[in-house]
Amino acid sequence: MVCPQPRSLSKATSMPHFSASAVHNTQNTPLLRIVESSQVVASGTWRVEALASRQTLDSIHTTISMLAFRKEVTWDLSQISGLDYIGAQLLWDAWEHVLPSGLKLRPEHHALFERLASVSLHSPAGEKDSEFSITGYIYDSLRSLQDHLAGIVTLMGQCVLDLWIFVKNPANGPWREISANIYQAGARALGITAMVGFLIGVVLAYLSGQQLKSFGGDSYLVNLLGVGITRELGPLLAAILVAGRSGSSMAAKIGVMRVTEELDAMLVMGIPHGFRLVLPKTIALAIVMPLLVMWTNIFAMLGGMLAANYSIGLAVSYFISALPDATPVGSLIIGISKGVIFGILIALISCHFGLRIEPNTESLGTGTTSAVVTAITIVILVNAILAVALWEVGWT
Repeated sequence: MVCPQPRSLSKATSMPHFSASAVHNTQNTPLLRIVESSQVVASGTWRVEALASRQTLDSIHTTISMLAFRKEVTWDLSQISGLDYIGAQLLWDAWEHVLPSGLKLRPEHHALFERLASVSLHSPAGEKDSEFSITGYIYDSLRSLQDHLAGIVTLMGQCVLDLWIFVKNPANGPWREISANIYQAGARALGITAMVGFLIGVVLAYLSGQQLKSFGGDSYLVNLLGVGITRELGPLLAAILVAGRSGSSMAAKIGVMRVTEELDAMLVMGIPHGFRLVLPKTIALAIVMPLLVMWTNIFAMLGGMLAANYSIGLAVSYFISALPDATPVGSLIIGISKGVIFGILIALISCHFGLRIEPNTESLGTGTTSAVVTAITIVILVNAILAVALWEVGWT
């Protein structure tokens, strides 16, 4: 008769503890329910730890899907005890990124939705998809082109001003930065430019030699290689290689400085970006590019000479003796001048896109790719313009 009494006491004492826990969990669970046909009430704690339950999320999404067919719905969030950005984003997505009319909200939760509204307003991901319009695409492309042209021209003007400051006070100039960029863009690019120049000379000699041999004009291969390489192919090949190798490196380095907030730290310390970043790279490439053009020309001539000797039997001694007369000094000067122009353009374009990189990894990759593609495109375009403009110059 004594035994059942402790068992009933134990059961009685354990029941209040269990029910209190259940009530506590129910109050903290995020709930979304339809009170009337046009009113939705949210309650509980809408935080990430409470929304981690799969069952809770399924229940919320089910209620949201039921609201898709209702035109006018009033939302009451005044019963939400706790709200963070995860819960606010869940509700914001249910509203299709537009605050509903008649929204009831606690004052401390206003800032969360105001922040989400401002981000959606300025972010392309928050915009609704629209139909493709060729007119809009052309307009956006022209606006982007105008923006980039204005930015590059502004950067060029600032570079000229920084160069004048450097000339007036060379002792405080960025000599170390210039030396480092000369080494990175020049000395370390000798191998790849020599190899590519040599192979291009071999290919050009093989293709041209066979055609000239069929017409009995073997000796004119020296003239073709001399003018074609020193005037056009040498500067263009060197510029494309430098744009792909050094231009991408320049843009990526500046972009990493943006991501790590080093650019902001430079401004805080009073160090201008143009004088310490843009000017040294521009001066370095203006010095390096003519030398790389000459280096590429030498190996391209060497490859063409060996290929001509092997393919059509053109003597090496004849090639060497005829090359100075077959290569006008004017064409050589034009090729070297192109190297200076291409070097300045590559440096400015790379720095322009590098400075526009935003502090995130996606923008870093996109900015680096845009810098390389734009630099190569501009180099080819400028080379074509100069080839047409200087067609009658440098032949004697």
